[in-house]
Amino acid sequence: MYIHAVSHYLPSQVVGNEHFTQLNGLSSDWIVERTGIVERRKAAPDENTNTMTVEVVQRLMDKVDLTTVDLIVGATYTPYDTIVSIAHEAQHHLGIPDIPVVSISTACSSLLNAIELVEGYFALNKASRALVIVSEHNTLYYNEQDTISGHLWGDGAAALLITKERQSEGDFTIKALLTGGAAHTAKATTAVMMKPANGGVTMPHGRDVFINACQYMPKASLQVIERCGLTLADVDYILPHQANLRISRNVMNTLGLPEEKLISNIQRYGNTGCAGCAIALSEQWDTFKKGQRIVITVFGGGYSFGAMLVEV
Repeated sequence: MYIHAVSHYLPSQVVGNEHFTQLNGLSSDWIVERTGIVERRKAAPDENTNTMTVEVVQRLMDKVDLTTVDLIVGATYTPYDTIVSIAHEAQHHLGIPDIPVVSISTACSSLLNAIELVEGYFALNKASRALVIVSEHNTLYYNEQDTISGHLWGDGAAALLITKERQSEGDFTIKALLTGGAAHTAKATTAVMMKPANGGVTMPHGRDVFINACQYMPKASLQVIERCGLTLADVDYILPHQANLRISRNVMNTLGLPEEKLISNIQRYGNTGCAGCAIALSEQWDTFKKGQRIVITVFGGGYSFGAMLVEV
């Protein structure tokens, strides 16, 4: 599989740490020390996961031809509409009839599960040009007065055109991809939850999330590297789920890699859920050099995890 093009969208409103200092007394230094976050983006009142989907698909259309897309996969855990999914919204915007349109949610791991779904359609010869959209509206569901997790969240979206055959020399090759569930662990189903009818986002066991994320992301990264017959020395960048800068640094330390190889945008955007890695990939797209290898690794509530090795 090949990633032919990527686009991203971020709402214009910037929410700095001082907002939470005024709201609930959390100092900016305290937030930065524990999360790395300095500011985050917040969707406007007339924005949601569906509107951000249209925006990011339009941005991708400005780069590449999407008229021959034969599969659309949308991923989000913060839907605006539970019937008209972001995938349906994308199909409606594109006006392409009679193609598979699928939605998926595995919390913050959803990007890689969505791409794995594409892999299955490609393997069965049911599709060859797939549009993958990841869109998150965390601030719709959060409680910003919650001193445990209210300051973590940001909004944003990204879209990827993934093809079965190489389209150009600039394509990124997906060399290997794996995902898994870790809901067998003791606190997996209660560590972080989003219940719209019961308080929105809550994170009663944040420490457990931290510990498991720091275990599963390095483990999955090593597995996907080994599947390709490579070693850590062959990897140029690690792009982990943008949950917490301390988690990302812990992953790098576990892998024994310098921080110069870490790609991180959480400082500016907060935790943008399953869109975070794709937003970072889109932002960095033009800076990667031929032959470089990037490991994207994710961890989500529930729990879920995954890793993907991409070669430029």
